[in-house]
Amino acid sequence: MSPLARWCQRHRLAVVVAWVCLLLSLGAGVGAAGSAFGNSPISQDTDSAKATALLQKAANSAAGKSGRVVWQAEGGKVTDAPAEQRMTDALKRIADAPGVASVTSPYPPGGRAQISKDGRIAYATVSFDQGADDARIDHVKELATAPESASLRIALNGQAFTVNPEPNAAADALGIVLAFVVLLFAFRAVWVAALPIITAVVGVGTSAIAVMLLSHVITLSDTTLTLGSLVGLGVGIDYALFIVNRHRSHLMAGMSVAESIARSLNTSGRAVVFAGLTVVVALLGMLTLNVGIINGMAIGAAVTVVLTVLAAVTLLPALLGLIGTRVLSRGQRRTLAAYGSVTVARTGMWSRWAERVQARPKVLGLVALVVLAVLALPTLTLRLGASDDGNLPTTSTNRQAYDMIADGFGPGVNGPLVLAVEAPTAADKAATARLATALERVDGVAGVGAAPMRGDQSVGVISVVPKTSPQSAQTSDLIHHLRDDVIPQAAQGTSMKVYVGGPTASNDDFASVLMGKLPVFVLVIAALGFLLLTVAFRSLLVPAVGALLNILSIGVAFGAIVVVFQYGFGAGLLGLGAAGPIESFVPILVVGIMFGLSMDYQVFLVSRMREEWAHTGDNHRAVRVGQAETGRVITVAAAIMVCVFGSFVFGGMRVISEFGVSLAVAVAVDALLIRMVVVPALMHLCGRGNWWLPRRLDRALPRVSVEGPSDEPAQRPGRDREPQTAGIAG
Repeated sequence: MSPLARWCQRHRLAVVVAWVCLLLSLGAGVGAAGSAFGNSPISQDTDSAKATALLQKAANSAAGKSGRVVWQAEGGKVTDAPAEQRMTDALKRIADAPGVASVTSPYPPGGRAQISKDGRIAYATVSFDQGADDARIDHVKELATAPESASLRIALNGQAFTVNPEPNAAADALGIVLAFVVLLFAFRAVWVAALPIITAVVGVGTSAIAVMLLSHVITLSDTTLTLGSLVGLGVGIDYALFIVNRHRSHLMAGMSVAESIARSLNTSGRAVVFAGLTVVVALLGMLTLNVGIINGMAIGAAVTVVLTVLAAVTLLPALLGLIGTRVLSRGQRRTLAAYGSVTVARTGMWSRWAERVQARPKVLGLVALVVLAVLALPTLTLRLGASDDGNLPTTSTNRQAYDMIADGFGPGVNGPLVLAVEAPTAADKAATARLATALERVDGVAGVGAAPMRGDQSVGVISVVPKTSPQSAQTSDLIHHLRDDVIPQAAQGTSMKVYVGGPTASNDDFASVLMGKLPVFVLVIAALGFLLLTVAFRSLLVPAVGALLNILSIGVAFGAIVVVFQYGFGAGLLGLGAAGPIESFVPILVVGIMFGLSMDYQVFLVSRMREEWAHTGDNHRAVRVGQAETGRVITVAAAIMVCVFGSFVFGGMRVISEFGVSLAVAVAVDALLIRMVVVPALMHLCGRGNWWLPRRLDRALPRVSVEGPSDEPAQRPGRDREPQTAGIAG
């Protein structure tokens, strides 16, 4: 790393200009080509996916997007002549609009079921052709809401009319501002606060534009950019901070600016690269799950981490070269000018805390583990699913339509199940009719709708309305009951095939698939962490403890989102909507991200302990010194991540808020309890066993120097005064 650092420092202007040119060129590419974000099918070989495929094959309108136009009469009924005439005219215009396959109105004689019993609420279903684009759907929205007045409320919901909240740019800015304040308060130097943020913003900005271009090559969801910003800002600021902090300590020890930059990149810079690679490996490990929407998010976040690391090891040395010793505070520069060098004093809060942990490792370690276990306990009740319009703010038209439907017809109408029936023979068609009749008697079913199949039809559709909401656990139980009991009994002795589909069933299938893969994925990630730490620290015990504690920190992350989003505690105060299941793909991504972040702190903490152990052979001293000298920078780094992740809670997107809550809580707990209490306590108790590795394994494993040469920095020549001692975080 030293040659790279020296080159970037000598050609600092060229490096800065190169990054600016990279940003401008990528921006020009996006300006010309735009982005092409989309969503991959979330279900693969599932019952709901087979239902969708069957309907599409039969060119049935049920296979395209559909939505509802819902209206409520204020002070009257929807069947009153003025209201009925206005809505009838609007529905006729919608039926004639391009891209519309059909409109099911409540006003013809057969549509009475679409009017509530009290006559105040009605809805119409609009089905679109498979090729209907956003422009045509937007045109229908305008036609649908045109008749709205003081006496007639109109709202839209359903798959076609879903309006996702726009990302809140102010939330990103708030996180950056809070990070700057934390850095300024901790280090009392403007450039120390500014440089990590500049580096992270450049890295994240470059990656965001690159991801937009990448969306033309692979399928990336529209939340990839926001997720990348969340991860990139957090790790980018922290990575740059570790390098800047080491650079400051070298300067105070008497090194020249150029030599200090080279030495910092060859020590902390190596650790940053190793930590970044662990995050990338964890993210790309999600590709083994082979789930389209997760693959895209993982690749987008990995690209962001790679570019933030690249900015930290190239752009940051150039910027450090440009500002010279101004990275130090004025008081530090005066002290350095007077004494030539300053010896880092191992005193202060973190030194005293390290001594306390060494004195009482059993008690403090046990208390911390109990607290962690309690925080992770809600994970046992984790329920995956998908949020729906009922979780949106009440100001949203989707939420208003959802509430009107639930009020007038029952919550299950918001998420009917679509049964695709393959019935090629006359006996199968008769069995289909018997199935529809049997479904009406099933507990949990509010209504069944099935049009008789014609003689030339081989595919039919049965609509089943549950009594409970789409995200309810009872609705999930009903789906499994239909598949396991009701449908097999009705199909016995026939060649009829029935698949339960629709958005509600599709979301339930996706949750089941990921829930089944989650335990294996956690174990794979833990094993990977064990292997990487074994290579890095030549130890078996330290990696084993790290892997187990990583699982515990992930449990804390899950516990936080369960309490806030599934139980609903504090969700209202934070503006996060009603309680409901956790988005299915969130835990998988949290596992990958938290694994990487936990590894970061473990690497920075234990690498300093390993360095001291190599010098002294004293385990207690190594653990105490390593904790004392990294405690400040780890907690500041964690505070920055909490600020960045916490700011995304208020971004207006439920799924991103789930990431923000889980990661903010987990990072805070991981840094303060796991890295500053549990890890050092266990390492004090284990003694020399921390650093034991069988000789055969030691010879077989590759050797990786995480922090490079550990020799102390030399003093500048020509100074004969005694060095001044000062307390500076090392």
